[in-house]
Amino acid sequence: MKSATTRKKGFPLKTLLGFLGPGFLVTVGFVDPGNWATNIEGGSRFGYELLWVVTLGTIMLIIIQHMAAKLGIATGKSLAVNIREFFPKPVATFLGFTVLLACIATDVAELLGGGIGFSLLFGIPLWCGALLTILLEIFLIISQRYHRIETIIVGFLGIITFCYLIELLIVQPDWSAIAPALVVPKVNKNSIYVAMAILGALVMPHNIFLHSNVIHSRKWGISENEKMAQLRYEKIDTLFAMILGWVVNSSMIIVAAAVFFHNQVTVSTIEEASATLKPLAGPFAGLLFAIALVFSGIGSSMTSSMAEANVITGFLGKPEDPRTALYRLAVFLTAIPAFIVIVFSIDTFRILILSQVMLSIQLPFTLVPLLILCRNVKVMGAFRSRNIEFAAASVISGVVILLNLYFFYTTLTGGK
Repeated sequence: MKSATTRKKGFPLKTLLGFLGPGFLVTVGFVDPGNWATNIEGGSRFGYELLWVVTLGTIMLIIIQHMAAKLGIATGKSLAVNIREFFPKPVATFLGFTVLLACIATDVAELLGGGIGFSLLFGIPLWCGALLTILLEIFLIISQRYHRIETIIVGFLGIITFCYLIELLIVQPDWSAIAPALVVPKVNKNSIYVAMAILGALVMPHNIFLHSNVIHSRKWGISENEKMAQLRYEKIDTLFAMILGWVVNSSMIIVAAAVFFHNQVTVSTIEEASATLKPLAGPFAGLLFAIALVFSGIGSSMTSSMAEANVITGFLGKPEDPRTALYRLAVFLTAIPAFIVIVFSIDTFRILILSQVMLSIQLPFTLVPLLILCRNVKVMGAFRSRNIEFAAASVISGVVILLNLYFFYTTLTGGK
């Protein structure tokens, strides 16, 4: 095996291109149907007002996902395994249970989105579309090697991005109003619920666990020098992937604002958004909407199932290997509760929104252990989080917790 130094001097660009990928698996996880629901709700009800939440969430993502990947590089273990080994058993069990619930909530959003997409494209019942999404994601996970899965996911992300960029050209939004909304915070008792949901759809617990695991697909982080080199490439991968996710999520809100809010149209479901989009922006925009939704549902279902299997095997102390029976069983079993919810549910749009809020509520129980582990020199060694990084991550965690408290207050008081 060549050293990291040799790689860097030989073909640094080729090495970088070979490393790009783990961040994109995470990105497709927050360009998922849950984001569609929250972004459509935000854009149609409040125009461009909540774009800043996407910017804030992306900044959070860059810092948090980097720390998760760094933990994986430094320790050679995923976040799930590190929590199991570092924390007392009752605490580790509680944390594992909460993140598993968050993963199941994520599955509801992913499968529901895929089901709606197939229903819009082919006119099949929602439950059939959801079942088709499950079968496709299970097949793609258990029948492909990791790097092929990575290629598939990047391809899906490319299709989703292309569809939304074309939609931006079609709807012709007000860019002068968009620019300040991207960076100027604005929230009130009416928009806090949706703002929370958007944040929960961006900074997702299962993605933090997934990133710490899939980073191990690059097999040359053994010596400290190699790990340092790997970390440099990881930073570029994470930054590039997160910015791409920011573009797509911002585009979702912008399209909804330009089409629905501008025309004072109330949208209560994704299906209604598709149906309303066609007469307002043209049938081609509606077709692009459905195609992107299908690929979003399948791609995010794959990454969600991979994260669930990682959480289950990691917390049980079993090999995090897709070839093992437990890993494959976990991929299948964790989809069942979500499918049952979809079959017996009526208000699919509300379920999508609620699932994203559940992710935001769980998020502190993922962020705090991550911060503790990354700050511990016995765990991280030379990769221990420095003061600036730790302070930034602590502020992020504090913001998330305060938003949750505000959300609970406004919910309990009925928004008064």
